[in-house]
Amino acid sequence: MDRLQSMEIFVTVAETGGFAKAAGRLHLSPPVVTRAVAALEERLGVRLFNRTTRSVVPTEAGLRFLDKARSLLQQLEEAEKDAAGEMALPTGQLTVTASVSFGRAAVAPVVAEYLRANPRVCATLLMLDRQVNLIDEGVDIAVRIGDLPDSSMVARAVGRVRRLLVASPSYLARRGVPSTPADLHLHEAIGFTGLMPNREWRYVQDGRVATLRLAPRFELNDAAAAIAAAEAGEGITIALCYMVAGAIREGRLVPVLLPFSAPAVPVHLVTPQARLVAPKVRAFLDLAAPRLRARLESDLAIRLEAAPA
Repeated sequence: MDRLQSMEIFVTVAETGGFAKAAGRLHLSPPVVTRAVAALEERLGVRLFNRTTRSVVPTEAGLRFLDKARSLLQQLEEAEKDAAGEMALPTGQLTVTASVSFGRAAVAPVVAEYLRANPRVCATLLMLDRQVNLIDEGVDIAVRIGDLPDSSMVARAVGRVRRLLVASPSYLARRGVPSTPADLHLHEAIGFTGLMPNREWRYVQDGRVATLRLAPRFELNDAAAAIAAAEAGEGITIALCYMVAGAIREGRLVPVLLPFSAPAVPVHLVTPQARLVAPKVRAFLDLAAPRLRARLESDLAIRLEAAPA
């Protein structure tokens, strides 16, 4: 096995955190990957990884070698692509994933615009209400809502969303406007399991996060259906701001208990760590980031001061 291939295997093991994952990405068998790393360590005379039954982590020497190896491989890849005339031309298959509701509301239009601007790219948008493993499932870009765990992923922040409690004007006229979290026990709650796990609503009071357990008579696992029920006057439900921004602007829904709203959570465009970002990925990030940022800022800036206190 030549030195460049051994170096590529080493870098892939470091990026994926395991020999089996690296083997899958490189379409090699795990024993071949293990032998290549062992041979590289023997040639260099240093241990490159600390191995346990659960993880493979670069040593201090491995981290130093990783930076140099990535740089060398990136230069080689750039030279090859430059020679082939492909450095700035987005081509191939792009796969993006987002949650169902945010994908439908905000990401699908961006993907359509991206395809119009890049005729040599085909795209797949996977709208799934679960966290996708980008490497294992062959996904190029994920739109993630919420705090990100530490990982080898690369993230670009594009905005924030917040959770809102909303109800229709007709419902509030009939049942009154809650002024404290405890007042929710006097109201009909429409439960949305995606944002109210275990029927619990988290809110901020006196600078601290508190939890209120509700007993919704009507519970759904679909955000659009829960919002429709609230618009029909069936009760109070919870939603992310982008889901109900239009209904609030048009007066079909009204936010309630705003002083107790939980802090907004971030939204990121996430990609796997890579030595060289493919033109198709870079082009999507550059187009999507400002458009999603503008959409989220608009939704977050709904004129809420007129809502009932």
